[in-house]
Amino acid sequence: MNMKHQKQLLAVLLMGTACTLQAQRSETLLEKNWKFSKGDFKEASQPEFNDTKWESVVIPHDWAIFGPFDMNNDLQNVAVTQNFEKKASLKTGRTGGLPYVGTGWYRTSFDAPADKEVTLLFDGAMSEARVYVNGKEACFWPFGYNSFHCNVTPLMNKDGKNNTLAVRLENRPQSSRWYPGAGLYRNVHLIVTDKVHVPVWGTQITTPHVSKDFAAIRLQTKIDNAGEKTQIRVETEILSPDGKVVTSKENTSRINHGQPFEQNFIVNAPELWSPESPSLYKAVSKIYADDRLVDTYTTRFGIRSIEYIADKGFYLNGKHRKFQGVCNHHDLGPLGAAINVAALRHQLTLLKDMGCDAIRTSHNMPTPELVALCDEMGFMMMIEPFDEWDIAKCENGYHRYFNEWAERDMVNMLHNYRNNPCVIMWSIGNEVPTQCSPVGYKVAKFLQDICHREDPTRPVTCGMDQVTCVLANGFAAMIDIPGLNYRTQRYKESYDQLPQNLILGSETASTVSSRGVYKFPVEDKKSTKYEDHQCSSYDVEACSWSNIPDEDFALADDNHWTIGQFVWTGFDYLGEPSPYDTDAWPNHSSMFGIIDLASLPKDRYYLYRSVWNKDAETLHILPHWTWPGREGEVTPVFVYTNYPTAELFINGKSYGKQSKNDSSLKNRYRLMWMDAVYEPGEVKVIAYNKDGKAVAEKVVRTAGKPHHIELVSNRNELTADGKDLAYVTVKVVDKDGNLCPTDNRQINFSAKGTGKYRAAANGDPTNLEQFHLPKMHTFNGMLTAIIQAGETAGEIVFTAKANGVKAGNIRIQTK
Repeated sequence: MNMKHQKQLLAVLLMGTACTLQAQRSETLLEKNWKFSKGDFKEASQPEFNDTKWESVVIPHDWAIFGPFDMNNDLQNVAVTQNFEKKASLKTGRTGGLPYVGTGWYRTSFDAPADKEVTLLFDGAMSEARVYVNGKEACFWPFGYNSFHCNVTPLMNKDGKNNTLAVRLENRPQSSRWYPGAGLYRNVHLIVTDKVHVPVWGTQITTPHVSKDFAAIRLQTKIDNAGEKTQIRVETEILSPDGKVVTSKENTSRINHGQPFEQNFIVNAPELWSPESPSLYKAVSKIYADDRLVDTYTTRFGIRSIEYIADKGFYLNGKHRKFQGVCNHHDLGPLGAAINVAALRHQLTLLKDMGCDAIRTSHNMPTPELVALCDEMGFMMMIEPFDEWDIAKCENGYHRYFNEWAERDMVNMLHNYRNNPCVIMWSIGNEVPTQCSPVGYKVAKFLQDICHREDPTRPVTCGMDQVTCVLANGFAAMIDIPGLNYRTQRYKESYDQLPQNLILGSETASTVSSRGVYKFPVEDKKSTKYEDHQCSSYDVEACSWSNIPDEDFALADDNHWTIGQFVWTGFDYLGEPSPYDTDAWPNHSSMFGIIDLASLPKDRYYLYRSVWNKDAETLHILPHWTWPGREGEVTPVFVYTNYPTAELFINGKSYGKQSKNDSSLKNRYRLMWMDAVYEPGEVKVIAYNKDGKAVAEKVVRTAGKPHHIELVSNRNELTADGKDLAYVTVKVVDKDGNLCPTDNRQINFSAKGTGKYRAAANGDPTNLEQFHLPKMHTFNGMLTAIIQAGETAGEIVFTAKANGVKAGNIRIQTK
């Protein structure tokens, strides 16, 4: 399928393969009873090695997140070429200031039937994983972000009992540009099957035709170890989102010449997958070999069509739309890189409320749980594997393995996620230095061709930041969908020169701000630094190479050939503390996030929400109104709202109405009273609809003396599975419940009952307090504490105490 010359790319929908626990197949998470030690041990792969003094851990596990923070952890003296730096400088906190560098070992044991096929599947292991079973190496996989699997049947003990599994992991210094995490930070699966079976990621579902009336479903199933004379029969039922059988097929074959087993179905009046209605089907296949049931395999998928039409844009199920997306790194703030479904769901819930409908996995292959949640919750995905190809960004980065491993890594990624309906394009790289090589297009074509071969239903993009290079050398012209990182001033030029007649904002904005921090005077600034190492939440500051959100809003609104954006970033993350990245310790986390490291929305969240969330009312005032010493000084007030007009009152005095207009870029999307003067008391805003009717009101008051701690949990009931989480917002407030926005006192935590305190964060990019300790200072009056359920039903009583204010208590049920 020649995708380059097609102006219309029709794709369809897909999956998350989940295997049912039938007698022929079982899949178990290897979570508990692991031993861990950092350091290298010559004999640790051997069954007789004594690990009794090692730490007992539960997988997923990130050994580095517990700290402590230190400027000397992975201190890098480098020039960041993608930021146009010509000379090396000391980059402090670039990878988060956490001790991720080094070697670590994990050991456990498992049982499996001796007469079965046994496979170990690792969703990700950071990094350079060497897997040993009973003292013999089972497989090696260097890339820490990719899922990989190995058949360990020949290495099993004869009786199948007490098999020793050991995993050696090593993180090298200067191997990353951000915090990568360390250890077995994603899940490990033990898969047991019959000899004849469907292998890992063994199905591929496509939908050659999608309409309101019917959809055509094509299912290809790979079957391992079926001899040439074996008669294979596959019985498949297609289940609707409500679990009813909507169609079925039974097909038999004795000869398939090594090709996957193919079945075709018609689903009448299909429920189409979209962010607004994420309907999911299942294909349940029973595999018979010579009339013996040998496997049952379930493939979850969705039905939807995608089209990228030159000069028109992106169409989902025949409807035009633009991506309202964000980029995210993989760490979960104070939880580190260790995957947790409840934490991912919490992130996506916040993004959904903001109006976000798409995620770019930057710049790494995601965990399967994230992709499954995007299927379920309705987020389109751009899945991206690499931050560098054959030319280095980091001394010990992926370029060391690219030539040997890139295709294998790409195939694993594509097979893992090509059935997921949420995936609407692949990205092959981010700001790779190879883009400016005269033959860089050849490397890009190599990767794009792998995508086309393994999945002909989706287009390919690449995040390109060196616009002059890629326009001149043919690199951008060859990519299915040209993706520009920033460079808003060159969108039109790129559109005019490129044959695709479409431009994607593959990475946008990189506005910087610190939650609750406001700088005066309020001015648009680039790469500005302050003595307190913070950035202003008036949302007018960016890095030298980036821009404020308004520019990207306007590009999307004004040009039919732009297909939307992916903002850098949805959440703050560990590492890359621009603009405080050069000799600027203690900064060690980003400031790009719309939501901070504590999962607390910044003001910018409401700016995006006012534009993106068409179904909700947004009316947000900034800054706070507690400014001792600023009495009588100009203190501009901004309002982010979905309404066209609002009126500002300070202590009852009107500062007049402001309406969104085209007089300036910011005036299109913000209401601003630049002449507002601070006086203690009350700020009130009344919003008006397009007919001039008052429809909403918001008030912010000057805070009094700190009085008590207020606790608000995102959930009051947890599943008693030992994994579920509640995010508790901790606020210091006055007697009337007004946030005290300048309060930074230490809060001490305790949790009793059927759960435990897990971690806390306050969103301050300079804060060096360890996340797992039961104490932390508030940042501008707030922080977040995370509570984890135990494995028994009951009640968790969480308490937050601090000197000088009344304690807060909250009760959370576990069931």
